[in-house]
Amino acid sequence: MILVNYNLYPRNDVLCIDMRSFYASVECVKRGLDPMTTLLAVVGDKNRSGSIILAASPTLKKKHGVKNVSRFFDLPDDPDIHVVEAKMGDYLKVSVEITRLINQYVPKEAIHPYSVDELWVTVNGLEKRYGSRRNVAQLIKDELYETMGLTCSIGIGDNKFLAKVVMDLYAKQEGISECTYEDVEAKLWPTPIEEIWGIGKRMMRNLNRIGIVTLGQLANYSLDRLKKRFGVMGEQLYWHAWGVDLSPVIGDFQKQDQKGFGHGITLLRDYNGEEVFACILDLAEEVCRRARTAGKAGRTIHLGIGYSQETGGGFSRSRSVGIPTNVTLDIYRVCNQLFHEFYDGQSKVRRVFVTLDHLYDDGATQLDLFEDKAKRKDIGYVMDQIRDKYGSASLLRATSFTDAGVTLERSKKIGGHKA
Repeated sequence: MILVNYNLYPRNDVLCIDMRSFYASVECVKRGLDPMTTLLAVVGDKNRSGSIILAASPTLKKKHGVKNVSRFFDLPDDPDIHVVEAKMGDYLKVSVEITRLINQYVPKEAIHPYSVDELWVTVNGLEKRYGSRRNVAQLIKDELYETMGLTCSIGIGDNKFLAKVVMDLYAKQEGISECTYEDVEAKLWPTPIEEIWGIGKRMMRNLNRIGIVTLGQLANYSLDRLKKRFGVMGEQLYWHAWGVDLSPVIGDFQKQDQKGFGHGITLLRDYNGEEVFACILDLAEEVCRRARTAGKAGRTIHLGIGYSQETGGGFSRSRSVGIPTNVTLDIYRVCNQLFHEFYDGQSKVRRVFVTLDHLYDDGATQLDLFEDKAKRKDIGYVMDQIRDKYGSASLLRATSFTDAGVTLERSKKIGGHKA
């Protein structure tokens, strides 16, 4: 029995569009192959047997059970399999073209990208021109295939949550699927909570401990108890279980306050304690460059270190400084201190992350009378201008050219993969 009065909540026409096996499909189209029948795997680096398979064509997944988290060496010995290296620049260009195509149907304010291969589109008010929202979805789906050779799955809902969830659960098999408020109980409640967008493994375990296994059980659990146990997240989960989502469906989605600037990397090999400092310096440089570009400075520096798979573990620590900064050596000095204090002295390092938050406007930050910080800040801005004009690798610190540096190699990539 429905206990929520859906008449109190807005109803919109929202599409969630997911490009099927996007990277693999783009590579197939580039080669004149059919994405739906070709066996093709996209890997990060063909020269590394341990490289991750970033995408597999639908046929490869079905025939050999290959998943996107598999490794290159897991691929079966099948001569029909095409193995190609990822070209992130190509995928970004195609993603932009997809957005431009959809922009022919709706204004930019109605398009909300979620990732390079997934986006929400609000199609309110298109009934007179194109018919029902399902017709609009079919038109977009057909045009993407006819003009770009790419297939997609589309979920349709009264809000972004319903569109996303019905896309994940049904549209990937049906092509297009729809879920209204009234469909929630029949279509979504029987679903195990771990299959619902927004519920990770940790939350799944927490919910399982209190007897919640399906979305229906979550919807019929006490809201007060969920709020008491999980806070704001518990309340959000409860309303999502009823299909209610009040997040904006149209507007300037990019206009949000920046909470902080972070940059991290999973290293190609294990680093020892001495080598990691060159990596930390490179990451601090990138974090400060991004902060300066935004005209921000921060007071809290965070260092995250993940050890190799052999030992596991790591640490994540932060420290605040008295005066907001975006000077690379300031950030590096604090990270250096944190590493010396919390590193166990023997484990190999495989992941490093540096973050700057607790932000202030750079022009409003106070200068230290006993240190010529203004000059050091000016140097940072000059370095940024040179890199903007001549390329990110045009001016690097000496440590970036060592075997432990990461900036030089990453400058050749987009999203961690070859451009």
